Amino acid sequence: MILGYIAVFAPLVAFLLAGILGRKCGDKFSQFVTCTAVLMAAAASVQLFFTVILGSNPHTLPVMTWISSGNFNVDWALRVDQLSVIMMCVINIVSSCVHIYSIGYMSHDESKSRFMAYLSLFTFAMLMLVSADNILQLFFGWEGVGLASYLLIGFWYHKDSATAASIKAFVVNRVGDLGLLLGIFTTFIVFGTIQFDGIFNAVTDHTADRFDFFGYQIHALTLICVLLFVGAVGKSAQLGLHTWLPDAMEGPTPVSALIHAATMVTAGVFLVSRFSPVFEYAPDALMIVCVFGAFTAFVAATIGMTQFDIKRVIAYSTMSQLGYMFFALGVSAYSAAMFHLVTHAFFKALLFLGAGSVIHAMSDEQDMRKMGGIWKKIPVTYAMMWIGSLALAGVPFFAGYYSKDLILESDWASDSPVGHFAYYMGIAAALMTAFYSWRLIIMTFHGKPRADHHTMDHVHESPLVMIVPLLVLAVGAIFSGSVLYGGFAGIPHQKTVESKATEIDEIESEMKEATQDQMEHIIKSESADAIHETVWNKEAFFGKSIVVLPEHDSVAKAHHVEKWVKLLPTIVGAVGIFLAYLAYMFIPSIPAAMVRIFKPLHILFFRKWFFDELYHIVFVKTAAALGTFLWKRGDGQVIDGLGPNGVAALSQKVSTVLSKFQTGFVFQYAFMMMIGLMVLVTWVAHAMGLFDLIPQFLNMR
Repeated sequence: MILGYIAVFAPLVAFLLAGILGRKCGDKFSQFVTCTAVLMAAAASVQLFFTVILGSNPHTLPVMTWISSGNFNVDWALRVDQLSVIMMCVINIVSSCVHIYSIGYMSHDESKSRFMAYLSLFTFAMLMLVSADNILQLFFGWEGVGLASYLLIGFWYHKDSATAASIKAFVVNRVGDLGLLLGIFTTFIVFGTIQFDGIFNAVTDHTADRFDFFGYQIHALTLICVLLFVGAVGKSAQLGLHTWLPDAMEGPTPVSALIHAATMVTAGVFLVSRFSPVFEYAPDALMIVCVFGAFTAFVAATIGMTQFDIKRVIAYSTMSQLGYMFFALGVSAYSAAMFHLVTHAFFKALLFLGAGSVIHAMSDEQDMRKMGGIWKKIPVTYAMMWIGSLALAGVPFFAGYYSKDLILESDWASDSPVGHFAYYMGIAAALMTAFYSWRLIIMTFHGKPRADHHTMDHVHESPLVMIVPLLVLAVGAIFSGSVLYGGFAGIPHQKTVESKATEIDEIESEMKEATQDQMEHIIKSESADAIHETVWNKEAFFGKSIVVLPEHDSVAKAHHVEKWVKLLPTIVGAVGIFLAYLAYMFIPSIPAAMVRIFKPLHILFFRKWFFDELYHIVFVKTAAALGTFLWKRGDGQVIDGLGPNGVAALSQKVSTVLSKFQTGFVFQYAFMMMIGLMVLVTWVAHAMGLFDLIPQFLNMR
């Protein structure tokens, strides 16, 4: 029971201690407290993996009564099921690596305590999101992640670019959050509850419901899913609301690893997976999710091929890989999407922290055009970047190979038009991913040094406190795919039915002849085998935390697709790597020639499909013009003109007129007094109704 509380609340305690006592107790105190707490949370999460997933023991931990208003009651509780535990493990393990790495990376920063506190706050907010037992609690964590990301992206607030990037991330995410809020409201109206169990258990009773949305009758479950997906689009940087993601690189590199690898950007994937019982009955919403993911994967990959900032290349790679996860969700391959979420967390955090090690070695230089020829000086970082790139490109038998291929095979196996469309878009993105991954490797580490002599003289390997987290993540980037494939992909235990029957006969005969101690040993041994077999069954691995209708189970069908479907991702990956070597190592004149030949296309990709320029014209300029109009005309001329300024001007004019009567002559004052007396008498007579008696008096005469 206590493990769930430790896994979630340990980072909160660390944030409070570092935030309150950091200045008084010093930077080392903050680093020790935050790192220890998140390591405790990671250890608790791993233990929960064994008890909840391997032991099939999902449970809910009460915290307190949160809201009690009339008949509306909301309890704060931790939902510790298989889906939550998977996310807890990923979040806490990667966050532990980022915390420890930050000790070395931020060693020269003056605000280390504040930075470590923000990291722990971010980790806690994400843990609250994934452990929520109701949709309102999920929204609390959702907004907490947004707040913490704002603080971390704009951590170096003395830089105008960092401040602008943090505001951009906050504002763009508000657009998605509006959709999420509307989805929460619609869910409550349709189901009458915000508790997950209450919603999911009642889904089948509302499959035919219609909802009046702005005057249109819409299928209620489809509307709920689309609105929730809008929230996911913002948080997970899908096409349209993705523009905040590359600008978020203005934050310190550990922030990039935490936000773009395991935590914030995966919140949308988790949200859709959590609501799989609802999405399964909203096929139109799933189709939208699939199409959005396919376009996102393709567009982000095209942009990544043309960027020169090492962190931005990896950022667009993140956006592309998130697209993979979403077009897996769109064909009900929730376990495949979660599988890629897990493997991606390891190799993408490895790439970001490896890039941070490069930047650290290059005296804060991030432009790959000013690097090159440094692999011998930082061999460990070089090896780590190779491992991360191999996993990202889906090279056998690294982690990304298993999860990315499972997604592509599931999309093809769905046997739907959108699934086949997503497969081909994913293949194109896989080709480009392999290309820009080795473009990064070659430009950064190989060739002649392009930095100045002063920078090259100071190139050095990162300290051990930064290298150890890279080694931990590298283990995950290599082995997480092969080790976890069975559980996520749904491969049953290797034993056949016939061998299992034979084994049962053997066990029965053994137990007949065994002593009491031997029987206990046999029972324990068979229980362990049963647990192992259950783990590598997808349905048992996820339990009831993910729901897939039998006719939608594309992951199960993926194991039976044609051989070329399975081989094509690996082939295009190899082609992409070969083209990168050809263009950037063997014939370095090719890139310049390609830019000249395909100049319009290169401009489109390099300028990021002009999303920022388009949004600036449509939204920023329009909002600025509207604001100026309301300021000058509305506020200045109408409100101020008729309000305080107008009243003050009128008072001044009246006082100017009245001041003319202040002449100092007694007769003029007496005349004014007479006029005033006449006005007063007239008013009193009118009030008393004396004027009404005049006609009667005249008639009497």
